[in-house]
Amino acid sequence: MSENFPAGATPVRVGIIGTGYAAQRRAEVFQGDRRSRLVTFWGNSEANTAKFQDTFGVTPQESWQGLVNNPEVDLVLIATINQLHGAIAEAALEAGKHVVLEYPLALSHSMGKKLQHLAQESGKLLHVEHIELLGGVHQAIRDNLDKIGEVFYARYSTIMGQDPAPQRWTYHHEQFGFPLVAALSRISRFTDLFGTVQRVDAQCRFWPQVNPDYFRACLATAYLQFDCGLKAEVIYGKGEVFHQSERTFTLHGDRGTLIFIGETGKLIQAQTEIEIPVGSRRGLFKQDTEAVLDYLTTGKPLYVDLSASLYALEVADLCAQACQNITEK
Repeated sequence: MSENFPAGATPVRVGIIGTGYAAQRRAEVFQGDRRSRLVTFWGNSEANTAKFQDTFGVTPQESWQGLVNNPEVDLVLIATINQLHGAIAEAALEAGKHVVLEYPLALSHSMGKKLQHLAQESGKLLHVEHIELLGGVHQAIRDNLDKIGEVFYARYSTIMGQDPAPQRWTYHHEQFGFPLVAALSRISRFTDLFGTVQRVDAQCRFWPQVNPDYFRACLATAYLQFDCGLKAEVIYGKGEVFHQSERTFTLHGDRGTLIFIGETGKLIQAQTEIEIPVGSRRGLFKQDTEAVLDYLTTGKPLYVDLSASLYALEVADLCAQACQNITEK
């Protein structure tokens, strides 16, 4: 923690790529922790760049390329459109920087493997944020999983209605990427809890906007068979066609069922229902950022390994390929 950081020690100099919610929460931590110093940033929106500069008092770079090659930057934090993640991370690692990204690491597993190799060669940190693993729901599942015995079926559904769908990067085919890659946390929850996947199948549908570069809704469903015997269904949808949002995680075991709806959980066994306390979602970006600083200043292990994020990306990439095969047929 920062209170153990020696007086006079050199702080980690940080450059942030992005100006949205995640970038702002990171900037707050970096500025409030004496182990780090926010020195610059880059944003692709003129209005948001001006607001970020006013809020945090740092000067923006003219391009993300300028930021990753800035000799005053030790750590590059990437919190921008998914399409740019791989290219920015590659350039930053080649420039000798530590790299932290919001998931996904890249839009393809092959690019992710390339970045892993670059990080290993350079000896620099390459960390992908997976705050879903720190959150209250995931921790509650971990704490109660043994109570339901052998888990044989699970279903995780996140649906977000949004009407009208905005013409922004989160609804842009290339900038957002395949939905289950972009929303990688849905798969990483399962691989973290249940390990390796034996078989993958998937389906995906997009509802087009007038501008063909954008969609007004999407629905992706993955069917995962795990080596442990679990059969899992992962559903992700958003946009104009959905009139009811939901976030439900259900796990069926031979001795009980766990159901989480939003931030409320239940353990059901026979005729008994027990409420499960779920921790808050607040402060998770702060936890992740502090974990990065702990690692860089003391060597304390991070809560998630790069290989775990890369494996979840591999599974998501296989889902994308399965959908591509259906389209080609």
